[in-house]
Amino acid sequence: MIFICVKWKVLPEHADRWPELTRDFTEATRAEEGNLFFEWSRSIDDPNQYVLIEAFKDDAAEAHVTSAHFKRARAELPQYVAETPLVRNTLMEGDHWDRLGEFEIS
Repeated sequence: MIFICVKWKVLPEHADRWPELTRDFTEATRAEEGNLFFEWSRSIDDPNQYVLIEAFKDDAAEAHVTSAHFKRARAELPQYVAETPLVRNTLMEGDHWDRLGEFEIS
């Protein structure tokens, strides 16, 4: 799978509304055939930062970045962010989450 993690620094006046502002983009992405997950989290250290963790099967990420909803998000979302988002992506084996053995609950 293609695993992607993006840090979004949202302008303070829009931070509380970020889930609403990204709802259409999020729902459309989750509905894509090759999407495995697309999950937002808010930083506990910086309330203006959101982290997006997403994954796609094989080459499905290309279909994502060429989709109409991605193009719409590229046009609309920059007005709400303070800086260019930071990203890490990598190709990983499998298409699932592994259990964290160090914290195994019996």
